[in-house]
Amino acid sequence: MELPLVVGVDGSAPSLRAVDWAVDEAGRLGLSLGLVHAFVPEREQDAPARTGGPEPSSEWVPAEDVVTVVAARARRRDPDAKVDTETVPGDVLPVLLEESRHASALVIGVRGFGELTGLLLGAVGPPLAVRAHCPVMVVRGDGAGLAGRHERVLLGAGDPDTSEEAVRFAFREAEARGCTLDIVRAWKRPARRTADRSRQAPESARRHEARASALLRDAVLDHPRVRVRTTTVEGSDRSQLVKRSAAADLVIVGARRGHGTLGLRPGRIAHALLHHAKCPVTVVPLPGGS
Repeated sequence: MELPLVVGVDGSAPSLRAVDWAVDEAGRLGLSLGLVHAFVPEREQDAPARTGGPEPSSEWVPAEDVVTVVAARARRRDPDAKVDTETVPGDVLPVLLEESRHASALVIGVRGFGELTGLLLGAVGPPLAVRAHCPVMVVRGDGAGLAGRHERVLLGAGDPDTSEEAVRFAFREAEARGCTLDIVRAWKRPARRTADRSRQAPESARRHEARASALLRDAVLDHPRVRVRTTTVEGSDRSQLVKRSAAADLVIVGARRGHGTLGLRPGRIAHALLHHAKCPVTVVPLPGGS
């Protein structure tokens, strides 16, 4: 049995949009849906005023109502959806990291309240993308991308972070959506180098190109119905993917663990997309990290 699609929820409007998107995603892939709320009790004086009704019109839902509200919303969107709920005491990041051990993918919104104060991307998204045991899907972007109206999945395949898992994830998504898979490879003219480094750079690029081509070739054979379009462009892979995400329904990249002054962080391409993409983003971790 396939693992469920797990959604981190907190009752905020972005969280509810993530639930809507995840319901559609689970339906496409034939997965069950797990709704997980990391519960940290708030002081009464810190809570916004209730607006009343079964689903508050404000962007805040009391902790005790979160799971009830989001589960009802998911079932209204798809009455056939298999929905399980769980309320877990603890901070959101360790709770979701533990959930990632038993999920096909984790889905989160771009921001939230309580333990998700401010941008969820700024507080939770990058460390979750680095440390999760499964792909992390961040629901962001405009209405067209969220609704899948572009009929286009975008895969960044010009970086060493590209892995077999990211490629196969992209082909699976394109096949489930019945849409085109756009594979983007970006390159830059090499800067001036010493003679030794100049000789090494082309060889390294050729090895990466051969590896990426082999990954794509195998995936095409496994998913013959997927329409594939490969584009090679000169420029920054980060800027190219962010720009092209405006005409995509999902952008997918691999994730390599990097080390910055604040500790583990996602690779530069994943980091840029998490903060600037115009559509939902999936970050697929490299096996074992690095």
